[in-house]
Amino acid sequence: MRRKWSEQIHFNLMLLPGMLLILIFTIWPMGGIVLAFKHFIPTKGIWHSPWTGWENYSFVFDTPVALRVFKNTVVIAMMKIAFGFLIPIVFALMLHELRFQWFKRVVQTIVYLPHFLSWVLLAGILRDLFAVDGIINQLLHSMFGTEQIMFLGDNFWFRTIVVGSDIWKEFGFGTIIYLAALTGINPSLYEAADIDGATRMQKLKYVTLPGIATTIVLVGTLSLQNVLNAGFDQIFNLYNTLVYDSSDIIDTYVFRSGIEEGHYEIGTAIGLMKSAVSFVLIIFSYSLASRFANYRIF
Repeated sequence: MRRKWSEQIHFNLMLLPGMLLILIFTIWPMGGIVLAFKHFIPTKGIWHSPWTGWENYSFVFDTPVALRVFKNTVVIAMMKIAFGFLIPIVFALMLHELRFQWFKRVVQTIVYLPHFLSWVLLAGILRDLFAVDGIINQLLHSMFGTEQIMFLGDNFWFRTIVVGSDIWKEFGFGTIIYLAALTGINPSLYEAADIDGATRMQKLKYVTLPGIATTIVLVGTLSLQNVLNAGFDQIFNLYNTLVYDSSDIIDTYVFRSGIEEGHYEIGTAIGLMKSAVSFVLIIFSYSLASRFANYRIF
């Protein structure tokens, strides 16, 4: 055992920088969660401020904003999960049917590029596109004669733009996962299907889909852990006071309450509650992935 440790010590030393970063920036700041159970007084600091028990949580549940932010978070996150789960599968199957490999690689690269763009940059582009005098309104007016629409100031259109832009940004990344799974299907299965006279739809039904079924189940079950993650970066850079009813999610409310309004203990209480629920969802989705896709980390 000691010999094995000495042989692997250089691998263990390589872990040290990463472990130190996790310790400093992830583990050490967790001590601040005690704010969720205190009445924070800046002059006394975190540790000398008085304890309040569950008072901060009672305040959160009594405020009418709590139901709104919870509903918005779940609705937006579920819409992203549902559409963001199906579109990469369909697009990967369409790319898989292409016979020209060079065209397939070009399309794959183009749809993958938005994944690397930040929401700060994309929010600026979307604001210009969907502005009252933007190109979308001009096109609609010239083609259909419609009146100018305030897309980012309308509760219905705002959610549509948020979900649509998120899918446009990320579906290329999901497509690559399914394309990798498709390359793992044994080509002899397609040859056998050709000999049997199977059509394209029959090969899709009996060869392709069963071949990537495990990956579909795995991605689907693991995505359940994001039910409370509606995308802070995206919504924070796009939303405004006109669309709070449909766009204010848990993360943006925590930011406003904790940083802008100075209610650090309320923001911490909501953030801790979200983390606890997300932890349960991660355990649940991991157990589903282990059961249905045989996916295990430990």
